[in-house]
Amino acid sequence: MKTIDRIKTEVERLPATDLASFRAWFAKFDAQNWDQQFERDVAAGKLDRLAERAIKHAKAGRCTAL
Repeated sequence: MKTIDRIKTEVERLPATDLASFRAWFAKFDAQNWDQQFERDVAAGKLDRLAERAIKHAKAGRCTAL
């Protein structure tokens, strides 16, 4: 059995309170990983083109206030 299958099986067996704790932990874990990936992408310049386009649109008045 693959690791992911074992994890799925174990998660399915968790009692409700443990599942809630796991869910909260995983949400935090996942958010931290996403933040780290985002920071790496910014540092690598992967978002520069999008930022330049957004600035261009803002200067041209093609944006609306949130």
